[in-house]
Amino acid sequence: MSSSIVSLKSVEQQQELIITPPSSGLSLKGKITVPGDKSISHRALMLGALAAGETVIKGLLLGEDPRSTASCFRALGAEISELNTEKIVVSGIGLGNLTEPADVLDAGNSGTTLRLMLGLLASHPGRFFTVTGDSSLRSRPMSRVVKPLQEMGAQIWGRKNNSLAPLAVSGQQLKPIHYHSPIASAQVKSCILLAGLSIDGKTTVTEPALSRDHSERMLKAFGADLEIDPQTHSVSVIGPTRLSGQTVIVPGDISSAAFWLVAGSIVPGSELIIENVGINPTRTGILDVLEMMGADLTLLNQREVTGEPVADIQVQYSQLQACTISGDLIPRLIDEIPILAVAAVFAQGTTVIRDAQELRVKESDRLAVMASELNRMGAKITELPDGLEITGGGSLVGAQVDSYTDHRIAMSLAIAALNASYSTTIHRAQAASISYPEFFSTLQQVCQ
Repeated sequence: MSSSIVSLKSVEQQQELIITPPSSGLSLKGKITVPGDKSISHRALMLGALAAGETVIKGLLLGEDPRSTASCFRALGAEISELNTEKIVVSGIGLGNLTEPADVLDAGNSGTTLRLMLGLLASHPGRFFTVTGDSSLRSRPMSRVVKPLQEMGAQIWGRKNNSLAPLAVSGQQLKPIHYHSPIASAQVKSCILLAGLSIDGKTTVTEPALSRDHSERMLKAFGADLEIDPQTHSVSVIGPTRLSGQTVIVPGDISSAAFWLVAGSIVPGSELIIENVGINPTRTGILDVLEMMGADLTLLNQREVTGEPVADIQVQYSQLQACTISGDLIPRLIDEIPILAVAAVFAQGTTVIRDAQELRVKESDRLAVMASELNRMGAKITELPDGLEITGGGSLVGAQVDSYTDHRIAMSLAIAALNASYSTTIHRAQAASISYPEFFSTLQQVCQ
């Protein structure tokens, strides 16, 4: 590794990441351990707080988002030990026993924290809560969970017709519903299921396509009574229920592994092994698409850890080919589309991404930002209302680009910069710490 390839510079309390590939080219080599899965980390903390008894969590993601979840549930009465990757102990207070906090609950930048927590807060009668987040989260739509909760009898108030945080919640005795979600969203599904834990009767969510199922797997492990119908994309919880503390081992996050899978595929001469990655079938769209594009991927040491399938993934450089990404694939790789856009830039042919309008209401408008920033580097990307059209096979030139304080944008641009001529400067690069605090140091380690 040449220390000149990757460097960080602080400018007015912001970080600039500067990537300068050597003129002779570089390759990526080594074994990588990625942070714990963000979705599973959130749910382990939440269910541990709701369960009776003690929950032990190993391998938790130490990013800012799970820290926001831990902070909120401490304020709601749970005892959570200091966060670390080795072992965290959560002393749960039992379902229905969240306490009314003395202050506003702050979800930071975490949409998962805010949306899932709303289902729990709304189902605690006689208690009042106020929830907010940072400027990005306060601009993201909450009506997708507020409306079904209101159908269940929830009382929630907020800006823009109860669609934006800050939100005020007056806990109520909710009623069960069968909600037909217009979108495949694990956050919507999980919010409703968590609300249903305390309700007498069956609460059901039906989706147009299958979204990630971490909540279902973990709820069953903690003792919830669930019914799952994969044919209709429906899941039901029968309440009221009792959750019991468990030991949760968090696998590596495939969304974080995706950056290295693409990097290893597009940088000539590369060979990487990403260890201990969760390969839950509702999350492996990234593997399916990369294989469609001709990537050289091998799953090694496949196993199951606390109900979640896990493997080590080997990736070697290969010449990628364009493909179409749309339909039922999208919910299985929604977070990976920014880095797949980078893969498409270096693939032969024209890649089309459709049905991904959900990306416009993430931490940034990821469709607009990936198009604008990669085009600054010489890519040929046309923005579509619900996706991108990417003409690949060209070359990139280093440029000044911006993360828009979006962690997945920051890391995707860094991978693109590895294959660009001359230096690339990524402004506000510190956003990567939201989900991957060690991303920059790992990038330095594997560059050769």
